[in-house]
Amino acid sequence: MLRRSREGLERLGPEQARRAVDERGAVLIDIRCDVERASDGEVPGALHIPRNVLEWRLDPACESRHPAAPGLDRTVIVMCHAGYASSLAAASLCELGFSGATDLDGGFEAWRAAGLPTCPLSGAHPAQSLRGPDADPAPGAD
Repeated sequence: MLRRSREGLERLGPEQARRAVDERGAVLIDIRCDVERASDGEVPGALHIPRNVLEWRLDPACESRHPAAPGLDRTVIVMCHAGYASSLAAASLCELGFSGATDLDGGFEAWRAAGLPTCPLSGAHPAQSLRGPDADPAPGAD
C-alpha cells in the first residue's frame, strides 16, 4: 500500500520542500498529533491538520473545510513524523483533487536533521488546531 501510494508522488527532501514553500507558495501541512508536536516542536508557518481529519478539513465541498485550506491547484506538501503516514495522506489528497499533493521524504525528523527552522509548539491549546485560531479555548484550558 505504501509503495503504491508513493508511485504517483514526487516526494521532496527537506531543502526541496523549504524552497517550494518559500519560492513557489507551496503549503506545508503538518499531520502529526498534538503529542508529537508538543514533544518535538513544529515548523513555523506550517498548517496543522491532524491526519484523522485531513480529507474533510481540506475537501472544497465540505462545510467544515479549514478556513486556511489551500485550493486544489496549490502545491501541498504533507509532513508527518518520519515520512510514512504522509505518503498515504498525500495519495489520498491526490484522489480528492489536489494534483500538486506530495509529501516530505523523512518527515519532521528529516526537516529537523537538515537544520531547517523549528520552534516549540505555540501556546495555543491543542484543541484550537481543529476549531480554528479564533475559537474560544477548550473548556478547562485556562
